[in-house]
Amino acid sequence: MSSSTGASRAPSSGEKGGSVLWRFVTKMEKFDGKGGNLKWKCNFCHVIKSGSYTRVRAHLLKIEGEGIGPCNGVTSVNSAEFHRLVEEERLTTEQNKRKKVPLPPPSPTKNKCRREDSSQSNPIIKAFNVGARDQLHSEIARMFYSGGLPFNLARNPYYVSSYTCAANNSIPGYIPPGYNLLRTKLLQRERANIERLLEPIKGTWREKGSTIASDGWSDSQRRPLINFMAVSGALPMFLKAVDCSGETKDKHFIASLMKEVVIEVGPKNVVQIITDNAPNCKAAGQISETQYPNIFWTPCVVHTLNLALKNICAAKNTENNYLVYDECSWRTTVIVAFGAETRFASSIVILRRFMLIKQHLQSMVISSSQWNAHREEVGASFVRETLLDEKWPTLHLIYDMWDSMIHKVKCAIYKYEGKSLDDEIEFYNVVHKILVDRWNKNNTPLHCLAHALNPRYYSDKWLEEDPNRVPLHRDEEVTNERKKCLKRYLIDSMERTKANVEYAKFSTKEGPFSDVDSIEDRWNMDPHSWWVIHGASASTLQTIALKILTQPSSSSCCERNWSTYSFIHSLKRNKMTPQRAEDLVFVHSNLHLLYQGEVHNIVAERLRCGILRETNLAHLKMLVCLRLQTSLLMNPSWRL
Repeated sequence: MSSSTGASRAPSSGEKGGSVLWRFVTKMEKFDGKGGNLKWKCNFCHVIKSGSYTRVRAHLLKIEGEGIGPCNGVTSVNSAEFHRLVEEERLTTEQNKRKKVPLPPPSPTKNKCRREDSSQSNPIIKAFNVGARDQLHSEIARMFYSGGLPFNLARNPYYVSSYTCAANNSIPGYIPPGYNLLRTKLLQRERANIERLLEPIKGTWREKGSTIASDGWSDSQRRPLINFMAVSGALPMFLKAVDCSGETKDKHFIASLMKEVVIEVGPKNVVQIITDNAPNCKAAGQISETQYPNIFWTPCVVHTLNLALKNICAAKNTENNYLVYDECSWRTTVIVAFGAETRFASSIVILRRFMLIKQHLQSMVISSSQWNAHREEVGASFVRETLLDEKWPTLHLIYDMWDSMIHKVKCAIYKYEGKSLDDEIEFYNVVHKILVDRWNKNNTPLHCLAHALNPRYYSDKWLEEDPNRVPLHRDEEVTNERKKCLKRYLIDSMERTKANVEYAKFSTKEGPFSDVDSIEDRWNMDPHSWWVIHGASASTLQTIALKILTQPSSSSCCERNWSTYSFIHSLKRNKMTPQRAEDLVFVHSNLHLLYQGEVHNIVAERLRCGILRETNLAHLKMLVCLRLQTSLLMNPSWRL
């Protein structure tokens, strides 16, 4: 029979025991949230009582002062038997206790000829308490070795600060928090503290807007989970992970979860909801758009790229797909070469990045002299950001990059085949159709509005790069989608008319937008900063631009969050409840967010000053992805 050992006071030396007397009562009902307290019925007097094992012991052993009366059905023979059982259990517990292994002896003094008593009287040794320090070092090391803790834990700043706090404050008789305290009260208190510290970030959502990103996963116990994160700028905030065990994950269930999160974040603060391209997620997103017209469902661009790459490299041999299969079937070996199908194209991209900057990494890491000279340069930070940063281009860059990708794929294919751009190549026609179909399925009015509000695409330098480019107010597709988006954003017709007038002046560089600095900065500044500095005269359009221009285009932050979740809820800790795992992930992820917020402010300042440019970094990432896809498509060694 399982036992509960909660006690209101420690038993006396002759009464110590853990659970041996539970067998003489019948457990009936446990009280939720009250430790080991439950209802039980005495097998001798048949009276129903309530309480923990302490009261069971006091009742049967007839101990006074425990708030419970003695059992009238227990005879002297029974009482003697109970005392014998309790004593045997106490002795067994004492014998089974782990024996304390002696710690290593203190480090010997440098001068071995010095007498021990003289070293103890040394004022320097006394002042620094060398003996106590050695003992503490040994105790900490023993904790690491016996618990199998990674040495990297010693670099945790909170590990250092905890011992520093204990050393600098005299707390006689202090005992570190135990198993139950760490997993219950202290965890809840830390979560409440993190939620309080996150309030200033949440306060910026009304002006900056936020994106709700969501993704599904299964934990180590195969429980289906769905996580939700709120992203504003480059700072993803973990909100919650929902255990969907026993639920049918159809569009209505997912839409109900989305609605709860939207209400939590604030409907006016949410710009878009990003999920993958699964049919139930797409249908749930459409339900959310019906409930909240100002919120858009947007498919993850990384997942979209992955599906496009999969359609090319793993074409299915079906009746309606025979042409694609005939042109692309030789690329099925690409997937085999990587060992397994990748969930996101970014998994392949990161391998390509390593190959592209292999020599730079070697000079930075292997050679300490070169690293010392290189780490102070902006280039070192740029390499680090390019390689390790998982951010994908923001929303306003997707439209242009998809068009650029299709054009560059065409140039690469025609160059490899040795044909002019006027010739017909069936393989390119197949690839072009796949890419265009994917874009048509996943393009949203929000993409076009963000694209149309990017001042860079109205600058003379951008238009001169390609003779076929036109200002976006003359692009029919962008114009139609922009109008659709504004109708959903601005329900009031008067306000919508005002926004259209402001857009007319913005796109044609008239009125306050005819200023020389305003025109020059369209090319030189990132879009968000441009609207902050030059957009005050178009207040309605500026409000919309500041909200949508910094929104992400993918749900990669959710994938990274699942990595954090698997780190915490691992196979070795698979008995952890979903709620406790969620609390730990919430604290872990958002502690990192609070620290990262300070770093983000520094990077944002560099972007405003022109030291770094968001568009450069984003275009580089898309170029890496494009080169990878082209190399896979055109490499003749993959052909069968």
